[in-house]
Amino acid sequence: MQRECKSVRSVYGSTLVELGKKNKNIVVLDADLSCSTQTQLFAKEFPERFFNVGIAEQDLMTTAAGLSCTGKIPFVSTFAMFATGRAWEQIRNTICYSNLNVKIAATHGGITVGEDGASHQALEDISLMRSIPNMTVIVPADAEETKQAVEFAASYKGPVYIRIARTSLPDIFDSSYKFTPYKAMIMREGDDITLITNGETLVETLDCATILEEKGISSEIINMPVVKPIDAETIIKSAKKTNRVFTIENHSVIGGLGSAVCEVLSENYPVKVTRIGTNDEFGQSGTAKELMNYYGLSSVKLAEKITGFLK
Repeated sequence: MQRECKSVRSVYGSTLVELGKKNKNIVVLDADLSCSTQTQLFAKEFPERFFNVGIAEQDLMTTAAGLSCTGKIPFVSTFAMFATGRAWEQIRNTICYSNLNVKIAATHGGITVGEDGASHQALEDISLMRSIPNMTVIVPADAEETKQAVEFAASYKGPVYIRIARTSLPDIFDSSYKFTPYKAMIMREGDDITLITNGETLVETLDCATILEEKGISSEIINMPVVKPIDAETIIKSAKKTNRVFTIENHSVIGGLGSAVCEVLSENYPVKVTRIGTNDEFGQSGTAKELMNYYGLSSVKLAEKITGFLK
């Protein structure tokens, strides 16, 4: 299926501008990457409410924490690798420990960062963020879901982490879509297997299900944009229906969506779960398409993997 692709980073930037026009307490901070994160759109519109702290991610988080204490609603952006890795202590001890109203919208997550290579490919960010108390973790799959996730974050009181892709993503949802922060979405009904995914791998999973259908395999697809707090009810209900679950994510299989799903099912309805993502390894340099194929996350590779596991 041909779908229009949009830059989700640009959508993030334009959504910040819309929010800034409605709420003067919205402020935006960046770590010298405003062109890449597209916070430059907000900076151009509201220069007095934009703060570039330079290449100092720990300062970025603590400055945002301070602003939140004055009634501001800070959105902080940089690459996911630097936001969650270099500034993890500040996020834990300053933002989340005090349950401050800071929104971390990190771009360039996963292997689709591409040619920048392993040092810039955050394959652990979801694991790092969901392990911290008080943190809400969201991984949107396209432009519309990104827009609505950012709008939700602005209205929600408390720390939020949003992972925004570097790549332009195909449109899956239109304006009729309603982002529901505490409820996952059944994208496709099925009887044989459950496929749970989010972010960039949702479109690959949808196309994978079409391939599997041609092989006589009926797939139920769950879009799980909110990894924490996770919608356990939908996971359990689908697992009871199919009794075979696969999780698919552009992230390490350790600590991310797959681990969250396993935690839910092991305690409520033990069933076979296969986690598909990057294994216990770093990424490498290559185009986004090449790396999605290499790590088995493209629709064709996913179909091959799942068929193999079922055999």
